[in-house]
Amino acid sequence: MFTCDICGQSGLSEPDMRTHILIMHEENEYNCPICNLSGISYDELMFHIETSHSEVKPVDDSRTVCSIDKEKDLDASFQTSKLVHLEHKTVPEQKEFEVDRMEEPKPEISCSASPPSCERPFKHNINRKDESKRLMPSGAVNGHVSGTVWRQTEKTLCDNNHRGSEDNGLPSSSEESVKFDAPECPFCGRLGNSGEDLDEHVKNKHSELLETPQKGCGKQRLYPCPMCKLVFGNCQILQEHVELHLAENRAEECVLADRQFAQRLQEEEEKKRKGFEAKREHEEFQKLQQQYGLDNCGGYKQQIMNNMERAVARGQLNPAEYHRRKAEVLETLAVGEDDGRTRTSGLIRALNEYYQRNGAEIRHVYLCAEADHYHASLGDKGWGCGYRNFQMLLSSLMKMEEYKCDLHGLVIPCIPKIQAMIEEAWKDGFDPQGAAYFKNKLQGTRAWIGATEIYSLLTFLRIKCQIVDFHHPTGPSDTHPRLFEWLRQFYSSGKDAGPRLQPRVVWTNKPPIYLQHHGHSRTVIGIEERNNGTLCLLVFDPGNHEMQKLLRRDMTGVSLKMIRRFIGSMKHKQYQIVAVNGLLTMEEKNARKHASAVLTAEKVP
Repeated sequence: MFTCDICGQSGLSEPDMRTHILIMHEENEYNCPICNLSGISYDELMFHIETSHSEVKPVDDSRTVCSIDKEKDLDASFQTSKLVHLEHKTVPEQKEFEVDRMEEPKPEISCSASPPSCERPFKHNINRKDESKRLMPSGAVNGHVSGTVWRQTEKTLCDNNHRGSEDNGLPSSSEESVKFDAPECPFCGRLGNSGEDLDEHVKNKHSELLETPQKGCGKQRLYPCPMCKLVFGNCQILQEHVELHLAENRAEECVLADRQFAQRLQEEEEKKRKGFEAKREHEEFQKLQQQYGLDNCGGYKQQIMNNMERAVARGQLNPAEYHRRKAEVLETLAVGEDDGRTRTSGLIRALNEYYQRNGAEIRHVYLCAEADHYHASLGDKGWGCGYRNFQMLLSSLMKMEEYKCDLHGLVIPCIPKIQAMIEEAWKDGFDPQGAAYFKNKLQGTRAWIGATEIYSLLTFLRIKCQIVDFHHPTGPSDTHPRLFEWLRQFYSSGKDAGPRLQPRVVWTNKPPIYLQHHGHSRTVIGIEERNNGTLCLLVFDPGNHEMQKLLRRDMTGVSLKMIRRFIGSMKHKQYQIVAVNGLLTMEEKNARKHASAVLTAEKVP
């Protein structure tokens, strides 16, 4: 909304403001005799002079109104100007003016009795029709301004009146005497020599307060915003605009502070989370180290000694038996041969006899060559399954004619001896990545071994074998039917297979298969093919201590549950097998040694 700077009317829109100026201020135009202001009414002119030209003093009747004969030495131009406007007075105006002067003996003339003729001493013959000049805004405008006759300082007024007398062709004469004071700036209090000097001072120093256009300046003063370079025509609007900028900056500062606070909280939470995860990973790593025997807590010898001492403390073992067993363990470790306490022999023969008598629901059953079962002892409980499965596999190979000659002189090694044999294979150049993982040391640890260590050790012994990796489930419910089918093909194929009808029980001359999955390993000794087409594996588990039950003559199908594994019971994500299929020449052994730098497996599927 706009406020008229001439009359003070507010609440105007831009079109209403233009209409207001045209109607209210374009008619009865009057010009300021001191500055370039024009196009205003008489009341507006009086208000302008009172506010903008305070150095002009009103005529004091007690001092200035005299007869023409007594004051002939006064400024002739002022008298001439007065005579000019008196000529244009009408008779009623003269009478009214005289009555007012008689009734009002005060030094100043009343505002309410201001005659229209008083406008004429200040009216110029310049008629400006351009945009109205702006006056200093005031909230006290009420339509009534002082009707006092205003005087300029002596020199300026005399010059103006003298020029007016010459222009009108009238002789200059004086009928009033004027007493002048030094003009003072209404804004800063500066005293001027004349009204002209003071007017120039106000225009130069206080033009932004008066908002009166300076001489020769046809454009309104502009105020650029120091923050966004937007230009305004009013300093107050500029101030409000800048305050909006500052408010936005304060809001941005608040948002920035909130963002920094939130970021700091997020960083603290992230730090706590990372610390918690690091602690959890460290604990899990320690558990894995302990689980896989890499926690430097001793190996087979230390564990079996500790367990026997604990058995003595609990009363499970008397001291005499403890010392006898301790001596046997030390002797076995010195020789490097397994003591046979955990071995069960004759199981494959017992299974063959059972299937010959029973198993009407089975179409075919395939059994591996004779093999012994080895279960965990006090020295390797919880981590020795891989070593025990190697003992089972080696026990079968040592009984087979094909491998007996190459393994001549070799006995079933104890677990520390197997660890030493794997370390020797690493030193020979097999599986350098596995050696680096275990830091080239297995003896004296409880480290778990898997399919790669079994493969490296067998290849080091010139036994031909392969790793087959069933790396993801191939059946519904995360089952591995491809694994079962591969094992059936392995045992049903070969020189024993032919076009003739196979018997229901097939005792092959193929060695058992090493089967590894996460956290445990077993030995596959055969597979059942049932009448409904389903397959069932027969496995030796190192964790089973009751294999003696299979040697009984009255063995039933219930006893076979400990070695049977159906498809639905094997749902680990990944399975790896190590299958033996012959012997290697020295050249093949060296070639496989070089290839073991990056061990690869046959992946199915």
